Amino acid sequence: MSPRTNDSAPESERGSEPADRAAEAMPEESPALATEGGTGSEAEASGSAASEAGATTEATEKAVGEAEATAKSTAPAADRTATGAGDEMTDTAAAEVTDDVADERVAAVRRLSASGRRRHLAQLAFCASALAIALTAGAIVIGAVRDDGGAATVASAPVGVSPQLLAGGDLDASITSLQDHLRSQPKDFGSWSTLGLAYIEQARTKGDPSRYPQAEQALDRSLKLRPDNDPALAGRAALAAARHDFTDALKYADQALKQNPYSERALASRIDALVELGRYEDASKAADTADSRRPGVPVFTRYAYVHELRGDVKTARRVLEQALDTSTTRGDVTYVATALGQLAWNQGEYDSALTYYARALAADDTYLPALEGRARTQAAQGDRAAAITGMEQVVERYPLPQPLVELGELYEARGKEGDAQKARDQYTLVDAWVSLARANGVNADLDTALAAADHGDREAALKAARAEWARRHTVHTADALAWALHVNGRDEEALPYAREATATGYRNASFLYHRGMIERATGHQKAGDASLKSALDLNPGFSPLGATAARKALEADK
Repeated sequence: MSPRTNDSAPESERGSEPADRAAEAMPEESPALATEGGTGSEAEASGSAASEAGATTEATEKAVGEAEATAKSTAPAADRTATGAGDEMTDTAAAEVTDDVADERVAAVRRLSASGRRRHLAQLAFCASALAIALTAGAIVIGAVRDDGGAATVASAPVGVSPQLLAGGDLDASITSLQDHLRSQPKDFGSWSTLGLAYIEQARTKGDPSRYPQAEQALDRSLKLRPDNDPALAGRAALAAARHDFTDALKYADQALKQNPYSERALASRIDALVELGRYEDASKAADTADSRRPGVPVFTRYAYVHELRGDVKTARRVLEQALDTSTTRGDVTYVATALGQLAWNQGEYDSALTYYARALAADDTYLPALEGRARTQAAQGDRAAAITGMEQVVERYPLPQPLVELGELYEARGKEGDAQKARDQYTLVDAWVSLARANGVNADLDTALAAADHGDREAALKAARAEWARRHTVHTADALAWALHVNGRDEEALPYAREATATGYRNASFLYHRGMIERATGHQKAGDASLKSALDLNPGFSPLGATAARKALEADK
């Protein structure tokens, strides 16, 4: 999904023992789980980072190129594992190929991490093992059901739950239970579909792209055993969305709903796919349908987001508050409270946002989206020290493009000695993430456009934004294309896209800021100033650098 979405970064891993158990062999003719990266490699990377603190920027760029080359050279093998393993090789051989591919990519990014770090960035050495695939907000990844803080329970037919309930240490234990069950019951199509969904979630929570081919194998096995079973079809929708293929996500969601019109997972996936394709009216109708058939937290949060995209913040807040009032599990409380915090932050209601984030963290103090939101809000309130500390904690555990860019901008805004290099290091890691994402079949053009326009290769940003716009017309892709055109000096071409990004009524200060700067650049001074003022009135701390630039532009006119 878009930068503001229902999906959130995963919870932290809770211990290595479940992960080790999850890496054990599967039954014959099953997709084996790839082995996990060990702590020894992370220690080596950290030591290497410390010893190479004086490495040059050229070395960092060379490592990025190495990561890209490794990704490109290994991508075909990964694709064969994903699509043809059942016909061309045994599952064991497929797993070995996947493991080798993953190991080579991880090693390349670890070398990148080591060569590019400076002094206190050594603690980010383990980022390499987490830089891979960010699951789209639209993906519904469901499988094992977790009680409030209790152990996971695995059923042969998966139950629709909110996405967060698979996150954390219980995920590994759930996978282990599923593997044990499938050794004795290899024809249990329901457990195969649940295993596929668990692999998708594992790709998200552990940053391991090798899980996607394994997820595809498990879901295919389920469909071979029981053609057209709706849990597996809904799983294919989730997998397609995870790879940012929203056309296929919609196709599989529709197929699942044809089999089971009340599939919560498929209903939610269908809303997400329509939103990500820019079909907002259809998404609104889909949300109404889902609400009538399967009301619950997964549907409520999407219903709220569809209304927020149309500028109806009042309804979005009301629905989320109702969802929070009816939440009974720790996972749902953290999920919905964080969504309310994000909604409040978008409106510049910082005290309210912090209250919601505090509620989320009271339920789970390791929940990364709430930690990220709290840090962002602290930055907006001027507490830069707390914001940097909080965002560093997020990036250490899950280095995705948005928090990496935000941390880099916080360093730039602080401006202490060494901060410029620290910021560049964050932006370099975004490049590595994009390379790995693309190597594993994920469309990362929106991430590229958003990050590179301000902090990277501007021509690459424009190319990526155009490619994304060719696939889908959303407010976020319109904004990304407008800004990429602007930074490349093509403001007349950018203006229609900037206006389209704000046409639905979506209240987003960054969009207004981009529109204002483009309007000023095209000679629409009065309109541009009005847009910049609207951005600052709505959310005065929307960006560490953007908000400052907006104020300077307005002050220059006085």
